[in-house]
Amino acid sequence: MENLRLLHVVESALGKGSSTSRGNYAFYCPFCNHHKKKLEINLNTTDKGENPWNCWTCPPTNNAKGRKLYTLIKRLKVNPAILEKLKKIIGDVKLAGGNEPIRYNENLVLPEEFIPLWQPNKKSPDYRHAIKYLIKERGLTVQDILKYQIGYCEKGDYSGMVIIPSYDKDGQLNFFTGRSFYDTEWKHKNPSWSKDIIGFELFINWQLPIVIVESTFDAISVKRNAVPLFGKNVMDELKLKLVENNAKDIYIALDPDAFSKSLDVAEYFMNNGINVYVLDLLDKDPNEWGFENLCKIVKDTEPLTFMKLMEYKLFRI
Repeated sequence: MENLRLLHVVESALGKGSSTSRGNYAFYCPFCNHHKKKLEINLNTTDKGENPWNCWTCPPTNNAKGRKLYTLIKRLKVNPAILEKLKKIIGDVKLAGGNEPIRYNENLVLPEEFIPLWQPNKKSPDYRHAIKYLIKERGLTVQDILKYQIGYCEKGDYSGMVIIPSYDKDGQLNFFTGRSFYDTEWKHKNPSWSKDIIGFELFINWQLPIVIVESTFDAISVKRNAVPLFGKNVMDELKLKLVENNAKDIYIALDPDAFSKSLDVAEYFMNNGINVYVLDLLDKDPNEWGFENLCKIVKDTEPLTFMKLMEYKLFRI
């Protein structure tokens, strides 16, 4: 029954599909407009809540493939009502490994134990440790704590962690991350929520150079126009936003162990006419470098050329 419901929603966005095999349906591709139905979607939802889709004729620059139906339909900019129907069908999707589900049908909220750090409580050991961790170990300032509305938890699932929220352009919470301020085995914890969002979007000016980093601490260290990925992958929402807003310059500042991913992302943006700068951070992440040193690295970095990109792929990876 779910396949039929999904098929109905997808056809309302893409037109009539043709059944091929093993739950796959073919549609006319809206990205390359091929005269045959070359966009295939698998409507048998996996345990991970995935419905792989792919266009067999699109050039790589179209990025016409993915694993989430929601990402595809959202990219088409269809009537919002279609997206809402899809959300209701998808419901709560379980992640691999028996983790908590990604919830599509409700709004994300901060942990109920969240305590704002701008409300001092010097009698609390957790408060004192949280402040020390952020300022002494991570190099944040009081202004950073206020700007990003950072808090902490003394109990609950995020006990002993600082909480750094991310808000979209309308001020709606779209993600948050927890970082332990004690020396424990579990250093960080994220909510079971889709990362296909734009981190710190509330503070982004798309007309200025954009810096892409991995973590919230990296973004705060950069200080200006930095988007945290909450990981190493640049998701579709950010890619589309940068292309749609005709971004001119993008600085990629991923950690050294993600250099190959940096090159893949760079190639995608370069194919879309965007100037790309890949920062060579050696063996440190942006937070470890600090603002002043990062400014020097940015100043010394030249735009990546396709020739240099090829050299990196051949000799460095």
